[in-house]
Amino acid sequence: MTKILLMCVNFFKTGLFAVGDGLATLPFLKHIAEVHPDWFTVDDLTTMVAVAESTPGPIGVNVATYAGVNTLGIFGGVLATLSLVLPSFLCILIIYNFWQKYRENDKVQKTFSALRPAGLGLILAACYTVFMSAVFPATGFNWHCLLLFVILFILLQLPKLKNIHPIFYIIAAAVIGIVLPL
Repeated sequence: MTKILLMCVNFFKTGLFAVGDGLATLPFLKHIAEVHPDWFTVDDLTTMVAVAESTPGPIGVNVATYAGVNTLGIFGGVLATLSLVLPSFLCILIIYNFWQKYRENDKVQKTFSALRPAGLGLILAACYTVFMSAVFPATGFNWHCLLLFVILFILLQLPKLKNIHPIFYIIAAAVIGIVLPL
């Protein structure tokens, strides 16, 4: 299978099975990074998540675009991105007609209720993946990242700091990363 077709199939599967928000794509993206490290590595994925969380756009789209451009140029970036979003687009087209007709149906309501925990599970798995790759990168244990995580977690439990906009935490982490290379 050619590289471009293989990349399109992988990102199509990611887009097809990732239910929820962008973080739900992370387990699929991690698998791609492990199987195709020439496209992007798990460490690249961790960096891309950090950047994607502080910039507009879904994580999966940002990663697909990066992997495509990095591997096959602009054409590869466009194809990888389209491959990722195509399943969602097709599903919405198909579901829309059924939704209009059956949205009050009890079985349909139960099905959508069952999808929520599945999406949450994928997001939690993604959080675990990002945490493990930050604290235990290929180079060994990174106690700086663990310490920063613990400090921020404790600070975010304080009532006065819960209302601070997340961008300030992102900027603070960026400054700490620049001043104290982790």
